[in-house]
Amino acid sequence: MLIEYGVWISRLVVGVLFGLSAFGKVADPVGTRKAVGEFGVPIRWVAVVAWGLPALEAVVVVAVLVPCTVLPGALLALLLLLVFTAAVVRLLRRGERPACSCFGAMSAAPIGTRTVVRNGVLLVLAALVAWGAVAYPQVPRVLPTDDAVWLVVAAVLVAMLVWVWGEVHALRKRVDEQALSTLGAEGLPVGAVAPEFELLDVGGGRTTLASLLERGRQVLLVFVHPGCELCAALARELPRWQQRTVSALTIVVVGNGDAAEHAEWGREQGLAEIPVLVQQGNEAALRYRVRGTPSAVLIDAEGRVAAPVARGAIAARELIMQAKTVVRR
Repeated sequence: MLIEYGVWISRLVVGVLFGLSAFGKVADPVGTRKAVGEFGVPIRWVAVVAWGLPALEAVVVVAVLVPCTVLPGALLALLLLLVFTAAVVRLLRRGERPACSCFGAMSAAPIGTRTVVRNGVLLVLAALVAWGAVAYPQVPRVLPTDDAVWLVVAAVLVAMLVWVWGEVHALRKRVDEQALSTLGAEGLPVGAVAPEFELLDVGGGRTTLASLLERGRQVLLVFVHPGCELCAALARELPRWQQRTVSALTIVVVGNGDAAEHAEWGREQGLAEIPVLVQQGNEAALRYRVRGTPSAVLIDAEGRVAAPVARGAIAARELIMQAKTVVRR
């Protein structure tokens, strides 16, 4: 019976994920067409692919849940995943990182190593579904109806929760962008409570502002981009500044995009002792109203903005000196 449940669960997981993907693309047609175009599809075929792709994903959903079509559905899922993964690898090799709207607005983030890994996991799941259809063709007739119904209900609830989370995430991003465009001025007012964040670090963990402030020191957020030469020049100086201000200041580098790319970039700049955090979009930069790189934001030990945004390497150095001077006083 465990095998039967395992086969059913793998089918439900594939069905739920492809269903969310199809729904997200239909719900966000503009983002879908934009993503399709950025992935290199000729302009004359963009509209066709943008509508045809979610249609094929919907076919996968139905096929993997209907007993007589499980194998064709799994093979179609494998084909779609292989084509998409090949396109992602091709773009990454060319140094291009367009936004992946795989699930519509909820996943509009640049492609990267995580995209390839995620697709690899989905390929394994689709392969398990295909294997189950061949090795255990009797499973759909063996599994009790009541159990099957409950599994379907659970899958639908999980899909709804994931969709709601994605919508909330997208709404929060739009609110941040709207607030930034409405308020206009760069940087938060001095004395304002520093917005909390939870960002991925290049080691695979997650870091919050609260955890950085637990050390009882000021925190300097240095916003960078790996392709920025001025950012690289400033980053190479940060370890020396950290040593000079170790009792007063915690220096943190904040980028956005792919964690593996930032880990390699950090090693090149000698940031072994400097935390390197990665935004999935620009969520931290938007909340702190940072508009360019390199830029720096100083937060005092009480969790409040201690100075205006420092735009550029020279201003960032002056901000570090300011933090050191304040502590000495």
